[in-house]
Amino acid sequence: MIHRGPSLSKNGFQYLPPFLRQILSASIEVARRKSAFVGGVLLALIFFISLFFPFFYSVDPLSQDLSKRFLPPAWQKGGSLVHPLGADNLGRDILARILYGSRVSLLIGFSAVLVAELVGIVLGLVSGYYGRRLDSFIMRIADIFLAYPFMLLTISVIAVLGNSIFNLILVLGISDWVTYARTIRGSVLSLKKRDFIEASRSAGMSDSGILFRHILPNVISPLVVLGTLRVANIIIWESGLSFLGMGVPPPSPTWGRMLAESRVYIADAWWLVTFPGLAIMITILSINLLGDGLRDALDPRLRNV
Repeated sequence: MIHRGPSLSKNGFQYLPPFLRQILSASIEVARRKSAFVGGVLLALIFFISLFFPFFYSVDPLSQDLSKRFLPPAWQKGGSLVHPLGADNLGRDILARILYGSRVSLLIGFSAVLVAELVGIVLGLVSGYYGRRLDSFIMRIADIFLAYPFMLLTISVIAVLGNSIFNLILVLGISDWVTYARTIRGSVLSLKKRDFIEASRSAGMSDSGILFRHILPNVISPLVVLGTLRVANIIIWESGLSFLGMGVPPPSPTWGRMLAESRVYIADAWWLVTFPGLAIMITILSINLLGDGLRDALDPRLRNV
């Protein structure tokens, strides 16, 4: 009898590492939920297009041609298939600028969340595990961050450091660490008194070993869900900052700047604001649908709902 090796069936899961079993199980649960599946497919499509669009649409997003100012979309009278979504007030191609802007938004969104999660995980683990004065100190800093309006804090720091992609990722990430720290702190407080943690401590395991080998794997699921949903918020904040002129510096095209530059022409050239707005809406919708599916898949209480 030929042995075919482990499969993705229930019997095959036993051959896989625990974290991989959890990822595959969650992926199957997400795929079973139509809204989450649609969100995941949309987001994957957005990623694919943002990475590979130069191979099938090589128009320069910065190229100006004043003879094509306010060129309408291809399906309207006067439009051209060379510029399917039309051109802006400087004759720049709208589709090329939207595609390039997707790279900026996705890069900032996911990178800022990664920075926020790294900071939040470390501070949340330390705060919840050691408690006492260290916990009070970290939580008071968190309270200060929460008391200061997020957008005002971000604008203030960018005004000092200057607006660049790196500074924007750093500022948005550091400004958003509190959410992750408070979430993981609450989970650590409930876990550190459990029997398996006490047994590990009695066996002589170091604090770092307990934190990263036993506690962190048990609290990572809500952080994955939270991080996915927060990506949508970061993309909206980045668009808002670009709209205010505090985001990625020109000439790099961003969805927020496209809206800001076109708002005065909205009555005469509707396509200048409609298509960047749709790009933001579809991206945020896909991320939220996927995040809701991950929440349902990783929470056993919601799997049969």
